[in-house]
Amino acid sequence: MFSTNVLSVISYLLAGMIFIFFLVYTIQSILEHEQRAALRALILAILLPLPYAFFAFVSFSGQQTILTILIAMTVLTGIYLLFPFHRTRIDVDRIPAGRIDERDIMFSRRLYEKGTERYRTYYRSHPEYKSIDDGFRANPGLLGKGSRFYHPLMFAAANASFISVTALHSLVENETISVEPVHLPSGQVSRFIKNWAKKLGAYSVGITTLRDYHLYSHVGRGPHFGREVQLPHTVAVAFTVEMDKTSLDYAPYGPTVMESARKYMDAGAIAVQIAEFIKQLGYSARAHIDGNYRVVCPLVARDAGLGELGRMGLLMTPTLGPRVRIGVVTTDYPLLTEQGREEWTVQEFCARCKKCADACPSKAISFDDPKEINGVVRWKIDQEKCYTYWTEVGTDCARCVAVCPYSHPDNLLHNLVRKGLKQSSAFQWMALKMDDFFYGRKPTPRKPQKYLE
Repeated sequence: MFSTNVLSVISYLLAGMIFIFFLVYTIQSILEHEQRAALRALILAILLPLPYAFFAFVSFSGQQTILTILIAMTVLTGIYLLFPFHRTRIDVDRIPAGRIDERDIMFSRRLYEKGTERYRTYYRSHPEYKSIDDGFRANPGLLGKGSRFYHPLMFAAANASFISVTALHSLVENETISVEPVHLPSGQVSRFIKNWAKKLGAYSVGITTLRDYHLYSHVGRGPHFGREVQLPHTVAVAFTVEMDKTSLDYAPYGPTVMESARKYMDAGAIAVQIAEFIKQLGYSARAHIDGNYRVVCPLVARDAGLGELGRMGLLMTPTLGPRVRIGVVTTDYPLLTEQGREEWTVQEFCARCKKCADACPSKAISFDDPKEINGVVRWKIDQEKCYTYWTEVGTDCARCVAVCPYSHPDNLLHNLVRKGLKQSSAFQWMALKMDDFFYGRKPTPRKPQKYLE
């Protein structure tokens, strides 16, 4: 058995380590404008080291026994939390049985105008959606005047970004290739595209084989509405752009839809440039951007190794969670592809967490376990409830993204937690409890009264 002096030194070291950790957490939380987390971390920085320092400092007859128990409990707790043990692996089939029809998604259905032939034709085939869709059409609408969170400046700014994205559609549709093919090593071109995309503002980039289930079955928006989707491409470049965490903390108010629109614009600009670059090498390429997709971007990004699909149905990236927008470029250039590795611990954590479901104002996110949908075991949000809420408040909400524990900033402290989430179920349980303690189970959105003013 260690002597009392040795045990006292170990106890002092543990007290110092705990104090420093929570003090750093306090400073980091202040920098992240997380006042609640900063205050609670400071309290823990003061209180948690006290037992270690007290029993190491005060001499009494049972000091050695108490120190031994205290240190042993600390070590065993650390081993328990970090021991690589998981509950039950959630096996998620990654290959859907068929394609998704873009005409069925809310962004397409919102465009069906009463009295038009398209409206009549669609609801003859899908009468189950008619009353729901007519209901959200009666609301002010996304970025609509009279919506609950209407702000003339913020909504105009968001609309300006969306209009700018639409201006890029003509470049997306341009299939002209005016140069002879340039034959360069696939590895060289692939590395160049990845590095250049990050230079342009992408956060992460991956390249994957284009698969049939990546494509929509039919076009649901634009001048080619109703056409069967066919692409003469074999490869897809997928990338993410980061959405600002501070802006998302205002969700569901105006600053969030401004940030969302801005990142759609950023993703669109990057995708168009990559596609044009490939055309300059003499090969066919197409950018897939907001309002002009032929592929289901989250599926492509997942297979390119950029993340996994979580409870809210969005791509969960390793260091930003769902706090990203996605861009895709498809091509027939023989780029080097990679097979995304399944990170099933994301689904394991999502099954436990349910924070997004708790915080969702429209109750569109399920609390249930994943179910088989189109041949794939996964979660699916109620898109009708979600979009109807958008049309009431005027923004694209994003409350689920804001509260997700994976959405915290990409820094050392939060990345250590993310590593622990992969390590064990016990760590996941503790991390979720601590996230609720520091940030709240249902954090209150920031009020945007003076945002950008």
